[in-house]
Amino acid sequence: MNPEGLLYTKEHEWIRINGDIGTVGITLHAQEALGDVVYIELPAVGDKFESHKSFGSIESVKAVSELFIPLSGEVIEVNSALKDSPQTINSDPYEKGWLLRIRILNPAETSSLMSAQAYDQYVASEA
Repeated sequence: MNPEGLLYTKEHEWIRINGDIGTVGITLHAQEALGDVVYIELPAVGDKFESHKSFGSIESVKAVSELFIPLSGEVIEVNSALKDSPQTINSDPYEKGWLLRIRILNPAETSSLMSAQAYDQYVASEA
């Protein structure tokens, strides 16, 4: 089960919205599929992205995968602790393993995202 109160993408990212700020990470499902995370490439503060566009990459012992931003936004903070400890994504993907924070540019885009229940159903249908 994925945490309620977050919104999810089909690419297995999540976003926690607080006002016009969104905290972005990858889901438990995504980190389990990747295996042990060994490197993360994140954008710079000030970079802007359109929703569902690639904003970086994550490397594990199994593969390198692109990361996709759930909503259009401007990066206002990156989780710099992940540079030295990318494995935090495996141990705590919803709290300490967050990737970045954005200033949301188009709140209406949330309609394209899934609730926790809808995401759980989506993951089950993929299996």
